[in-house]
Amino acid sequence: MPVDLGNLRSAASRSRHYSTATNSQSARALGYKTAFLCHSHQDRTAVLGLLQVFREQGLHLYVDWMDSEMPATTNGDTARKIKNRIVEADLFLFLATPNSLASRWCPWEIGYADGVKRYESIFVIPTHERGVTYGNEYVDIYRRIDEANEGGLAAWYPRRYNDGVTARSL
Repeated sequence: MPVDLGNLRSAASRSRHYSTATNSQSARALGYKTAFLCHSHQDRTAVLGLLQVFREQGLHLYVDWMDSEMPATTNGDTARKIKNRIVEADLFLFLATPNSLASRWCPWEIGYADGVKRYESIFVIPTHERGVTYGNEYVDIYRRIDEANEGGLAAWYPRRYNDGVTARSL
């Protein structure tokens, strides 16, 4: 079942501060899985909620936009660094929301990841809100992370619904 955007926004309020490593090297030194989280900056609250949900499941992730080495203003250097961060990250996560699907950057990022990452490391996180589901364009191609029937998040292969693995085991 796609992740409810309202639940993500609510999860963001459960933690006043999400601490993470400041760059990918320090994340690895702390033993974190690293993930490039492709998302729209307009979804900041939902992203903070997603990070909180992952943390509650014992999965601590490094996320690129918290990286102190990324430029403050988007430019050509940003694109080069994004490409490098996608390559070096353990996982690529695409948070599918109305904003990310309308973004100019997000489709470019998932397309780039498709060319450089192993299939097993690319995940779409479909979402839903007010009866509309976002991310259907990608869930038949890539693995997805969504809400498991027994609670929490799980990863699934396309068109499969009964043999997912907990997000913690990614």
